[in-house]
Amino acid sequence: MLRRDLLRFTAALTMTWVATGAAFAPTVRADAVSDFYKGKELRLVISTTVGTGYDAYARAVGRHLARHLPGNPSVVPQNMPGAGGLAAANHLYAVAPKDGTVIGMIQNTVPFEPLFENKAALFDPVRFNWLGTPAIEVGLFIVYHTSKVRTLRDAQSQEFIAGTTGTASTPAFYGRLFNQLLGLKTRLVGGYPGQLELLLAMEKGEIDAMTSPFWSSLKVQRPTWHRDQTVRLLFQYGAAPHPDLKQVPFASDLVTAATDKTLLAAAGAPLAAGRPIAAPPGIPAERLAALRTAMTATFKDPQFIADCDKQGIECTDTRSGVELEALIKDAYAVPDAIKRRLIAIQLGQ
Repeated sequence: MLRRDLLRFTAALTMTWVATGAAFAPTVRADAVSDFYKGKELRLVISTTVGTGYDAYARAVGRHLARHLPGNPSVVPQNMPGAGGLAAANHLYAVAPKDGTVIGMIQNTVPFEPLFENKAALFDPVRFNWLGTPAIEVGLFIVYHTSKVRTLRDAQSQEFIAGTTGTASTPAFYGRLFNQLLGLKTRLVGGYPGQLELLLAMEKGEIDAMTSPFWSSLKVQRPTWHRDQTVRLLFQYGAAPHPDLKQVPFASDLVTAATDKTLLAAAGAPLAAGRPIAAPPGIPAERLAALRTAMTATFKDPQFIADCDKQGIECTDTRSGVELEALIKDAYAVPDAIKRRLIAIQLGQ
């Protein structure tokens, strides 16, 4: 009898230990993350110069992220421009500490550079730890009000000039893409340092058009242009039409061939990636989970959303790290024929 009671007591005690351990395990893990981040700096690398759209988004995230991360580290922005965002991405992948103390926002074309076989992209985008994006983007094809091009049909029937930042730049890529898919007669002229210089070139009459400004950026940099019809929006492109632009044609609706639609969807993947935020590969699992959770909580934070509204940037159509990772994997799964066409367009062939 005594032996039976002893066995029952031992079993009950064991169950208590198991239950207690299970109950406290998450707390222990959370405490470990909190202990790690407490008193530390979390460096937020920004792959562009100060004053850009990416810079505005990244700094808005940085102002609110710490409240949602155990240990509440101070978030320190660090601009690291260069090579169209590749400098920051290469740094994150191979140089930055892999302990969760460095994250970065990079241009949305950067995760897809290896798809285009860019040898300067020294990283595997699938191995990055993607944390999310505070917004997805809609691209525009715009012409200035003084241009003779007033409609899409005009753009298909007469030559006009669009500015770019270089032959391999995003504006040049989308210019060549739409020349091929929509039969536009865009003549691309390079040499402009960035989007602000392209906007000024339109105002000076040096160029007629821009092929790839984001709607979110245009609203901030030239808030009256659309309202006052200073520019004409020939069409928009990306993952889906923007609700503010119901009267502006959507590029996917302007192409008919199934392969062209697939090509356009693959070419628009960077816009769906929005303003992607990543951490280096190899971060301990519990810190990665905490970073992803904190990022999602930041995107839903009313103070963060109010901060975005104050700056005139859109932060309501967000994507989680898991969703961003799936998007990038899907892009790399495109048929080889589509991949070859994308590369040819990138190379201007």
